[in-house]
Amino acid sequence: MKVYLDTCALNRPFDDRTQARIRLEAEAVLTILGHVASGAWQLAGSDMLEYETEQNTDIERRDRVADLAAMAQTYVGLGPPHIRRAMGLKALGFRTKDAFHVACAESACADVLLTTDDRFLRTASRKRHQLRVPVRNPLDWLREVTKR
Repeated sequence: MKVYLDTCALNRPFDDRTQARIRLEAEAVLTILGHVASGAWQLAGSDMLEYETEQNTDIERRDRVADLAAMAQTYVGLGPPHIRRAMGLKALGFRTKDAFHVACAESACADVLLTTDDRFLRTASRKRHQLRVPVRNPLDWLREVTKR
């Protein structure tokens, strides 16, 4: 299983966990990363993840997220094909960064792209037939694949 976690998902373990949803999503992301660390699953990373992570002005959080992203066994560098695909996705209604995440996840042949961004999830759900990778919430997806 190859998973691609967008920047929102990789940041989730470091969010304030007083809200139940955030706490459960954070635990799901950490469980997924545990499967990656054990070698059961693979993590895909990208230039887009690195770029977004570097934009974080909270240095401690930025470093912690970068450490998680460094677990990636597959890395997608952005090139002309990714830019063309992202622009096509943007024309479908995806925000620019989300479009690049989809293009990178597709290029990495990820089985799933995981995000905690509700707007991204809604757009991906509406346009799912035009994507080559499913876009899911980490908690919902983990429940499904582990049948919990």
